[in-house]
Amino acid sequence: MPVVVYTDPAWAVGPEGAVDASRADIEHGVYGAEIDMRFGPYRDGAFDVSGKEFLRTLEGADAVAVYRARITQEVIDVLKPTCRVVARQGVGVDNLNAELLAANGILGFNVPDYCVDEVSSHTVAMLLALERGLIVQDRLVKDGKWNIHGGGVPPRTADRRVGVIGFGRIGRATARKLQPFYGQVLAHDPYVHADLMRGYGVHPRPSLAGLLADAHAVVVHAPLDATTRNMLNDDTLEALTPGALLVNTARGALVEPEAVLERLRDGRLGGYAADVFAPENPCDHPVNKEILTFPNTVVSSHRAFLSDAAEHSQRLRLAQEVRRVLVSGEPPLFGRLA
Repeated sequence: MPVVVYTDPAWAVGPEGAVDASRADIEHGVYGAEIDMRFGPYRDGAFDVSGKEFLRTLEGADAVAVYRARITQEVIDVLKPTCRVVARQGVGVDNLNAELLAANGILGFNVPDYCVDEVSSHTVAMLLALERGLIVQDRLVKDGKWNIHGGGVPPRTADRRVGVIGFGRIGRATARKLQPFYGQVLAHDPYVHADLMRGYGVHPRPSLAGLLADAHAVVVHAPLDATTRNMLNDDTLEALTPGALLVNTARGALVEPEAVLERLRDGRLGGYAADVFAPENPCDHPVNKEILTFPNTVVSSHRAFLSDAAEHSQRLRLAQEVRRVLVSGEPPLFGRLA
């Protein structure tokens, strides 16, 4: 019987803090008696995504579903004899290593569109919270400090321009949701033609510097790869409109934390919101941890994608595509990368 290994599925952890196989109801409904399942090692409140025990779990796997776990040469060496497909439980593919999978004859796919609504809504919510000073006001009132001017006087968003970096599925959905609030929505994406942007009622900016210079607020929806890592750094942020707001709900490594910290200090950044950091938990990184101390920051724990419907859709679609490969011998219909 084929075996699929789920390396680090957050949904499989029950309220008692242990992996509970009965929570895989969606997956069992798809796999039935044709495919067996097992989970990666879990202890001390987290899945192990490296090390000997992790690699032992992968031995003999016909398929692997990864969340935060990374596909490396060490992993490939274990998988290569039997594995036919590796699936990413999410949109981003920076940890999937598609080139390495392809070089070893292993299919790879993600679920690219299951959370477009959730991430775009989360992005808009974070940005408007910055614009309106909601977090500062919430803290002041709860501390017994009633002050309508606490946190400053907000600008009128209808008089402002907002820029979208990355105009893929989520970038386009975010742009649509921002249009009722802002006077203009701008976009920069070197892989999307300006005509398509105009078709969405969005003003194209051919360069990143041009977008940063023109926008009063910027949201990031770019993919993470070798060309975009630390794309927002000390040099590129020089172009920012003074006092601009920045929101990142894409990937933590798109933004250089040292540059963000410096721009918050000197006021070039009027506020920063992030759902994603590198490393994952900002409290594990001294610079990111200091960023959290600023009153004009809004953060969440990499959950912009999350809703009951999105989680159900992602799990169901991933299982269906894994089954397609293992039982039918056909390649995935959606999100195929290698």
